[in-house]
Amino acid sequence: MEKKEPYASKEEYQQRVIHYPDVPEIELNPGSMSHIVSTDKVMLSFLQQEPNAYFPPHRHEAEQVMIVLDGAQDEIVEGKLYPLKKGDVIILPSNVEHGGYIPEAGCVALDIFIPPRTDLLEKLKAALRGTKT
Repeated sequence: MEKKEPYASKEEYQQRVIHYPDVPEIELNPGSMSHIVSTDKVMLSFLQQEPNAYFPPHRHEAEQVMIVLDGAQDEIVEGKLYPLKKGDVIILPSNVEHGGYIPEAGCVALDIFIPPRTDLLEKLKAALRGTKT
């Protein structure tokens, strides 16, 4: 085996690595919980949606890319349904109305927002303080 670079120090590691399950979980809607990780320019939402949950149509300035990691979802986009399953990626441009119906399988997804959503940052800050928004 070839020589490797040295491992990062504990301090260096803590500056760059986040174990997302350790981030407080926030409720986005009833039946939809998320761990949020954000930088100044991009936000990740590790989303768990319960079976038979409903995510009401909404819109936001941030562009959104949703990756279905497990389960399924019928995404509502501008009044039309897009059935999504594990491995599907849907692109939602800024200010496009969207929501979702979650079937019996539930849905695990990764949402990427550019730029970060300020409403979700506020929920995360409240969770870190131990309060609700």
